[in-house]
Amino acid sequence: MKLGLWLPVVSSHPRYQAPSWERDAGPAELAAIARAADQLGYDCICAPEHVAVPAGRREGTLYWDPLCTLAFIAAHSRRVRLAPLVLVLGYHHPLEIVKRYGTLDRLSGGRVVLGLGVGGTKGEFELLGASFADRGARADDNLAAIRASLGTTTPCYQGRFFSFSGMIVEPTLRAATPLWIGGGSRHALRRALRSAQGWAPTGLHPAELGALLADLDPGRQRAGDFEIVLLPRSEHKVDPLDDPAAVRRFLDEIRQAGVTILLPRMPSRSVTHYVDQMAALRELAPGPR
Repeated sequence: MKLGLWLPVVSSHPRYQAPSWERDAGPAELAAIARAADQLGYDCICAPEHVAVPAGRREGTLYWDPLCTLAFIAAHSRRVRLAPLVLVLGYHHPLEIVKRYGTLDRLSGGRVVLGLGVGGTKGEFELLGASFADRGARADDNLAAIRASLGTTTPCYQGRFFSFSGMIVEPTLRAATPLWIGGGSRHALRRALRSAQGWAPTGLHPAELGALLADLDPGRQRAGDFEIVLLPRSEHKVDPLDDPAAVRRFLDEIRQAGVTILLPRMPSRSVTHYVDQMAALRELAPGPR
């Protein structure tokens, strides 16, 4: 199983209480985590997207911009892949995504994975002037337009909501850029199986994840070339330094469910302790380096 990171410090969620050290952490701590991810052979570093969330929403309030954040991570790493998880498709024109993350891909030496999702924060859609009611159909069209634009500086697409031709986009994303679809619903998994190279559910129990895969991808027909990227539920913290036996059991459970990349939730007292947890987890989940 490969390991990734849901980057600490840069986002908050009330259902997962962030350790106190993250409140005052910044560039130095993020650089240390990026270097450790490279040295330990972690596969990817992921960062979420929200522009502005309504006061009182359960998602929390802290969200660093993923493009700026991942560009900083790129400057302090050499191998680890860089994944916004997820970009909300309804907030962006497809060529905006291709251009901005194509630039990051060029700067990072071809390390971008594009995590994409439909989104569900109605107040944020309204703030940005994005259509909420038909966001699924618009996301599908946006996704198709992005796929048509990969690997070419003169993209051409004709769809229901997006159409373009006769324009130059340079730099752009590589033709082989992996696409992951976020979301824990049946619709999200169907979209991923149909149009992407991975599925990234958030907060699913391993049994729920396994049941969805068994139902929609029987026999794991996409296994081998299709990533299942799990950010576990808030109660599924792993503590490899203090409870390695429990971590081994959890790793076995999610591996059997079909997970190929784990974004662990790890308790930590400082950035040094966080990096030590990363190293201990790497020992418990050996994989490609």
